[in-house]
Amino acid sequence: MKASNVVGSEIPCLSMRRVIFLLTLIPLLALCQKAGFREIPIAELRDKIEGGWAGQMIGVSFGAPTEFRYLERIFEGEFPKWTPERVSNSLNQDDLYVDMTFAKVLDEKGLGATTADFGAMFREAKYRLWHANLAARRALKRGVPAALSGTPQYNVHANDIDFQIEADFIGMMAPGLPQAANDIALRAGRVMNYGDGIYGGMFVSCMYSAAFFENDPRKIVEAGLACIPAKSPYGMLIADVIGWQRQTPGDWKTVWKQIEQKWNKREPCPEGALKPFNIDAKLNGAYIALGLLYGNGDFGKTIEISTRAGQDSDCNPSSAAGIVGVMLGYKRIPEQWKSGIPAIADKRFAYTDFSFRSIVDSNMRRAIALVQKTGGRIDEDMLVVKAQAPKPARLEVWDDYGSPVERIGAADPRWQWKGDWKRNQATFTAKSQGAEASISFEGTGAIVTGPYLPTGGKADVYLDGKLNRTVDVYPDEDQPKSGEDVWHAFKLKPGKHAIRVVVRGEPYGASKGTEIGLTDLVVFR
Repeated sequence: MKASNVVGSEIPCLSMRRVIFLLTLIPLLALCQKAGFREIPIAELRDKIEGGWAGQMIGVSFGAPTEFRYLERIFEGEFPKWTPERVSNSLNQDDLYVDMTFAKVLDEKGLGATTADFGAMFREAKYRLWHANLAARRALKRGVPAALSGTPQYNVHANDIDFQIEADFIGMMAPGLPQAANDIALRAGRVMNYGDGIYGGMFVSCMYSAAFFENDPRKIVEAGLACIPAKSPYGMLIADVIGWQRQTPGDWKTVWKQIEQKWNKREPCPEGALKPFNIDAKLNGAYIALGLLYGNGDFGKTIEISTRAGQDSDCNPSSAAGIVGVMLGYKRIPEQWKSGIPAIADKRFAYTDFSFRSIVDSNMRRAIALVQKTGGRIDEDMLVVKAQAPKPARLEVWDDYGSPVERIGAADPRWQWKGDWKRNQATFTAKSQGAEASISFEGTGAIVTGPYLPTGGKADVYLDGKLNRTVDVYPDEDQPKSGEDVWHAFKLKPGKHAIRVVVRGEPYGASKGTEIGLTDLVVFR
């Protein structure tokens, strides 16, 4: 082509007017890019959302056989063979169905759904719950506002993993929108968590948000870290993991040991305090980061590392695989992993109205609406996102309440018993009015642990001779739960304190009995 013809009227494809238009468009496009607008084809958006939900389904199903079987140790054995039908395990996993019921609140109430809206759904949920979720639902049913049901005043599981495994839906509706993701996470996460427990959900959802436009797992992890306070224990742990991975880029097991040595020391959860069991959000979040950093974008390797790290080893690979699934998109997930999904794509997840296909449809609508709400738009077949820079949430932690320093089992002679208490292994139970248990301790806080029972009743708890409050041990479910919080108090004056538990001989709500069970006292200083 001759130079004289570049802008000439003889060019068949471009008129002079068209060329002038394109020349004027170039600086406008540059301005848009500078202003932080990013584009993603609508078809690619769907593919990535499909990849995220598929990744969760695959990860949780793969890790399910090892869940909490490897505590404070790496799983070194052979995994059960992965077969296509194993992904159907995900249809009954709380990682998915709780996630989806929170998403439904936004479908029904809109993007501005409040903490009270999320709490109202959670209060009436019929599915079984554990840890922070169970404590929150019990608090909500007993009149505690949703804005407080996740706080340590009412929920000693505030740092647990619960919201972390339920926040995936937020990131998948916030492509390139970490600040919007944090806003939703704060409103939803307050229902069952506080501090590091909420930051876990923010960390995960912001990694999903970044994965729509980023192909480097390290940058995705760094984007998640940028959404949480640097001075929070969670933030400091993830920063350590990133730094340690740089030092030993080919050896994830060395970093795993460094995590254990420095960070597996304070677990306030009554079931895990001073025990190998650890459901703390930040420790398990570190295992998600391990899988992403050392998996290096390989779907199978990411799942394997997050599973081998132990503890909550179905939830952690679920989130890690979901994030990689968004990064890759459904089409690029290896067939060996996703081949079982089409057969169950129209089956409903337990306790929900959603199937794989319909949750993707719901997610698409919410993602587009959120992009439009935050200054973006649809331009023909493209979604134009007004991208946001990550911004850390406000620092709110309760680690200054003290650390667990001793567990005093019910068989310890420091416990004193009056009335019809009966021993069943490590737990003492009584059901008659006036039965008492008492113990003294030295510290700044304590948790009295025991089971929640379908036959659970009420008890009065006295602290230092004064009635502190009346408690009950009814789980609001038909299944017992062991290792739970019967009563707790924190921020006590340093020194000696006395607790007395007096059975009222009264049932609570729909309970079938009046029993109180006590297992041990966890002392904090």
